[in-house]
Amino acid sequence: MRISNAKITHNTPLSFNFNGQTYKGYEGDSLASALLANNVHLTARSFKYHRPRGIFSDGVEEPNALVHHYSIGKCTKTNQDISYAEPNVRATTLKLYDGLQARSQNCWPNVSFDIASINDRLSPFLTAGFYYKTFMWPSAFWEKIYEPFIRRQAGLGKLAIPPSCPDDPDSYSHAYRHCDILIIGTGAAGLMAAKTAVQSGLEIVVAEQDFQTGGRLLSESYIIDSQPCNIWIQAQWADLLQAPNIRFMPRTCVFGRYDHNVYGALQTQTDKLNASMPRSVLWRITTQKTILCTGAHERSLAFRNNDRPGIMLASAARGYANRYGVQAFKKLAIFTNNNDGYRTARDLQKAGTKIVAILDTRPKLPGSTTRASLMDIRTISNARILNTHGRKRIHTITLENNEKITVDGLACAGGYNPCLQLSTHTDEKPSWQAKNACFIPAITGQNAKGDFYTAGAVKGVFSLSKILKSGVENAQKSIASLVQIPASPVLPNIDKSASTASHLKPFWWVGEEACRAQFPKRYIPKGRAFVDLQNDVTTKDIILASHEGFESPEHVKRYTTHGMATDQGKTGGLTGMAVLASAQNKAVKDVGLTKFRPPFTPIPIGAFGGAHRDTHFRATRTTPSHQFCNTQKAIFIDVGLWKRAQFFPTPTEKRWQDTLAREVNTVRNAVGVCDVSTLGKIDIQGTNAPEFLDRIYINGFSKLAIGKCRYGLMLKEDGHAFDDGTCARLSETHYLMSTTTAKAQAVMQHLQFCHQCLWPKLDVHIMSISEQWAQFALAGPKARHVLQRLVEPNYDVSDTNLPYMGYSDVNFRHGYTGRLFRLSFSGELAYELAVPARYGTSFMRAILDAGSVFGIAPYGTEALGAMRIEKGHIAGPELNGQTYLHNLGMERMMSRKKACIGQAMSDESIAKIENEKNLQLVGVRSRSPRQTFAAGAHFTALGDKVDLAHDQGYLTSACWSPSLNTQIGLGFLQNGAARHGDTILVLDLMRRQYVETEVCSPHFYDPQGEKLRV
Repeated sequence: MRISNAKITHNTPLSFNFNGQTYKGYEGDSLASALLANNVHLTARSFKYHRPRGIFSDGVEEPNALVHHYSIGKCTKTNQDISYAEPNVRATTLKLYDGLQARSQNCWPNVSFDIASINDRLSPFLTAGFYYKTFMWPSAFWEKIYEPFIRRQAGLGKLAIPPSCPDDPDSYSHAYRHCDILIIGTGAAGLMAAKTAVQSGLEIVVAEQDFQTGGRLLSESYIIDSQPCNIWIQAQWADLLQAPNIRFMPRTCVFGRYDHNVYGALQTQTDKLNASMPRSVLWRITTQKTILCTGAHERSLAFRNNDRPGIMLASAARGYANRYGVQAFKKLAIFTNNNDGYRTARDLQKAGTKIVAILDTRPKLPGSTTRASLMDIRTISNARILNTHGRKRIHTITLENNEKITVDGLACAGGYNPCLQLSTHTDEKPSWQAKNACFIPAITGQNAKGDFYTAGAVKGVFSLSKILKSGVENAQKSIASLVQIPASPVLPNIDKSASTASHLKPFWWVGEEACRAQFPKRYIPKGRAFVDLQNDVTTKDIILASHEGFESPEHVKRYTTHGMATDQGKTGGLTGMAVLASAQNKAVKDVGLTKFRPPFTPIPIGAFGGAHRDTHFRATRTTPSHQFCNTQKAIFIDVGLWKRAQFFPTPTEKRWQDTLAREVNTVRNAVGVCDVSTLGKIDIQGTNAPEFLDRIYINGFSKLAIGKCRYGLMLKEDGHAFDDGTCARLSETHYLMSTTTAKAQAVMQHLQFCHQCLWPKLDVHIMSISEQWAQFALAGPKARHVLQRLVEPNYDVSDTNLPYMGYSDVNFRHGYTGRLFRLSFSGELAYELAVPARYGTSFMRAILDAGSVFGIAPYGTEALGAMRIEKGHIAGPELNGQTYLHNLGMERMMSRKKACIGQAMSDESIAKIENEKNLQLVGVRSRSPRQTFAAGAHFTALGDKVDLAHDQGYLTSACWSPSLNTQIGLGFLQNGAARHGDTILVLDLMRRQYVETEVCSPHFYDPQGEKLRV
């Protein structure tokens, strides 16, 4: 029911639907507070046993009340209205809006009657490690029975998007932000940190995951500067956010901390699904300093059947009354091990709730001052709850002395766990604070560099006056190293109750004393006391895991599923480790915590993808002549990110082999043109460019003549061949490097690394110009005739003026100005013509017009690949990161007059390989023209046993050769250079191919290179 409370406006009613029933809430509610106001406590079923569960907390730590958030919208593909849902949404963080629809998940047919709750009856058989122990035998059952069953049962929620619209209807965005100081959290510490930092003039970013500023003070009843604390803090933020140097990011969860002061944050733009704006924005925030003010999460106490609906954290019960004006219970008991439970009793009693008992685990009750304001409340010291009763709502508590107390709710106050996850994401380990029995951020690793500070409850400070002071002090530290002597804002006046110590006496679970007393004998608790409410992990499960040899927290987590899924140990993480400590008779601080990893809260995969979906998921790059190829009805193939023409079939060609043969024969006998713009093109300039290239390539480039090209091969640091290509010298200090299509980006990164990190003093400037130039290979015996009709009439294209491996700037007819290279990848007389990319399609047409009288035709990548194999040119399959110069037969290329990257390792590897298999590049051709083979096959001697011990090499490239009318390939064969003429078996077990082949030179076509030099 609602109570009179000024902290939420009850003037704007909202209608929402939950599990098919319509309810009323108000602006400022969360779904959880609105449900409690309507007396709805049963909201979910647990993951493993499908036990009834209710709302347990009031924030992001909620383990139980996960719902499907529904909406109806239009599918972007079919334009039809569909119903879809977002699973695993916390009811405690979902802001209420008019028309909201939600349903409980993980239950069938409904949350009140769930068929799968039969698992609860079978719980004695479903203990920790059940799956590991049960589904291992018989092994034949795994694939057809066990795995399908487990997959059907797995998962907390389901993506409720109809098959007719398989895509996420919502949109997401990515954005970047830079600042001097990032403040995470807007509670008391965050407010004072911001008030201190704003006066420095630095750029401040404030991130708050809630939809209101104020943090925990929104849920408290303190008086600050003679005002209720919630009104005071919101007024302070309203004034502060007017400052020009503060950027406020509401509803933003900073979920990950990474190296170099980079943070990942998800900002929710709207809760309405399929809205006109992006659903959320994934931010990458880069800052100089960070102040973490994330507060703390209250932890529960473990006792038998502590998971029933109506059992809630004490801070949450207090928060629903103080912040939302919701009286969730009429008769409430409070189970506590510290004075914070008494604060909950005081606030709820003022709100009209009857507090039937305060059950204090401490042997000595707090002083009369703490209890002075509590009227007619029974307080029991050294209390232990033996059991609770009530299937769908708690109604009775049984104490250790068998006394029964009638209630409709139970609030648990077990102390607080600082929300320190972000402080550990860069591998810092937290330290133990004995006073409050919790782990706090340690000043180690990156935290010790002075770029990261923690303030308030997150560092184990729970007195409000000290929290306020902590915010100021840490802001001053962060500012001092950046600009000037920081300001010192005046601290507000607060009431004494806000600064009272909690006097916590650690108590984790009922049975801890007996467990330690019985050590090393295994203690078996009676009933089930839940530690991880979301995953149904009990104290018994953790004790069992410990006695089965799982002593590490990380091992226990995975064996029991404790702290997994969306909870990630926020509510039961430390309590579970306390149970593990009891089972091992150790101190909790010696057991430690599991490692926290980003993200802090679940992040939709769609948010990580952002706009990169469908055709935008992976950028499609088209060649400059793509428009022309489309008009020619070319068949395209994906080559990395590029879309390249594979074939140019004619209407009379029914098989791709027919097209391949025609295109290859056209190049061999007449002339053909191919778009090779995808080759990497890197412009290298500077006075030290010659020296730089000498260090990159194995052969020399400093003495290359201007106007000449040279083939070059570069190695990685480990001596393996990295990439090859040609490099032209345009002037004394200007080179143009070409790379393979696949390695264009990797080579560019390699060059940048070498310049910036290895040789920063060299005067070299490097820039990729791959997309700025369109480049076409003009190949065939009649290529020179076509070229003569393309260039200006006075330009001499003879072999004397432009010999093989020559380069020249050139003016083409029709106003094209470009570059001309005499290079051949096909083995024929060939040129590469380069013009600005914007002329790609028109220049392709100009080439075809000029060559029409010579029978010119465009050819695609399949013909290009077949001709390079015929010629024996190595490419990506041979440069696979596992080959050395010795394998490729290129050891003579290595210049001994200079040093280059990979030289030393290459020399060592040659000797090593010679003593082992000595794989060398060879060609193979099928003995029977009808038999084919594919790349990836292996070589073995005829008659040898087919096993790894008799493997003699492997095939890297294969194709049908129109020029030789048989299947050919390139590969690496043991002692291959000395075995030309031998017959070996090409073995492909996957395709069941066994082909006898002849070993030959890798240069099948024109081995002396006479055709390309005419």
